[in-house]
Amino acid sequence: MTVAIYIILGLVALQRLAEVAYAERNTRALLARGAREIGRGHYPLIVLLHAAWLAAIALFVPADAHIAWLPLGLFVLLQAARVWVIATLGPYWTTRIITLDEAPLVRRGPYRFVRHPNYLIVAGEILFLPLAFGEIGIAILFTLLNAAMLAWRIRSEDAALRPRRAS
Repeated sequence: MTVAIYIILGLVALQRLAEVAYAERNTRALLARGAREIGRGHYPLIVLLHAAWLAAIALFVPADAHIAWLPLGLFVLLQAARVWVIATLGPYWTTRIITLDEAPLVRRGPYRFVRHPNYLIVAGEILFLPLAFGEIGIAILFTLLNAAMLAWRIRSEDAALRPRRAS
């Protein structure tokens, strides 16, 4: 595997770790304000899925792999969209489903256009990063696994937000 691919995967891993730290800080602050967590049971599976996705790329990309710049460019564009989501939600952004009854539903930023923009971004990331290294099998497998996980998660999140949407 080329050094560039290791650098890219390292940067993605560092980004994810920084996001988890930010999300955990937000989670603690929201819980201290009386928020509650919904769907706690599936959260470790999401972490496992994302860790396995990165590990599969690192383990199965051949040493002589070349970078396909179009999917990598799309992945980079998705990072800008990810930052937009995180900035829009600010202290409400977490990697868990945390709901605070008195908090307003966010309807600005990407949420003006899409109900769950972060999940669309993650689906694109899971597809495009392995494709950037020619790993079609990893892209398909993890896209399907992620779709199943998101179906479960979105149902949980929508149920948690339903009372706030009604008001």
